Amino acid sequence: MDKRTHFGFQQVREEEKSDRVRGVFDRVADRYDLMNDLMSLGLHRAWKAFAVQVARLHPGERVLDVAGGSGDLARAMARRVGPGGEVWLTDINHRMLSRGRDRLLDEGRLAPAVQCDAEKLPFPSGYFDCVSVAFGLRNMTRKEAALGEMARVLKPGGRLLVLEFSKVWAPLAKAYDWYSFEVIPRIGARVAGDAEAYRYLAESIRVHPDQATLKAMMEQAGLAQVEVYNLAAGVVALHRGVRF
Repeated sequence: MDKRTHFGFQQVREEEKSDRVRGVFDRVADRYDLMNDLMSLGLHRAWKAFAVQVARLHPGERVLDVAGGSGDLARAMARRVGPGGEVWLTDINHRMLSRGRDRLLDEGRLAPAVQCDAEKLPFPSGYFDCVSVAFGLRNMTRKEAALGEMARVLKPGGRLLVLEFSKVWAPLAKAYDWYSFEVIPRIGARVAGDAEAYRYLAESIRVHPDQATLKAMMEQAGLAQVEVYNLAAGVVALHRGVRF
């Protein structure tokens, strides 16, 4: 029997989801950064800056940014670890990965860029001091497998940071739904020429695990001391865990 998973509110075969997600990001890659600014009113920059602060990076450390998109986190982390450190950028989508690599090069930073599936990371166990994934986990087919891989490539004592949309504070839910399903697709249609891609992104948030569920998933993946930071009344949550 075919295994099924969510693609937004649709149920699709597991093997179909990555192709569908790839198609979404192929279509929006050119306007991805502008749309992030418009949809979040620029707040995504503050959320990412907070994640970098909580990562507590040190000069010379090795960092892996999974599903790194256009490279915002990777660029900020590269500044923290300095020339003696390493920052690796990965994404399953070639167009997004190319944008991230080019933005790093524009800053004069040579960071390895690897196109790969987060569920099968091509890195040795215990290699990285810190692994991050920002707004990418909810698009992955087998989230438990992806979290397990991220934990595997961490050194003992290494940190995993998951920055993702989450469960908003209940009194704001109605207004948040209106903004997500009425306003964001219209912005997507006007700016990126694709309302459906942004309708999927809004739907994907609603079927993503909430704060407590994701914390439990990280613990099951082998992470301890998992902390949860709610940002913007739970619109976004940052989870930070430490490898055993």
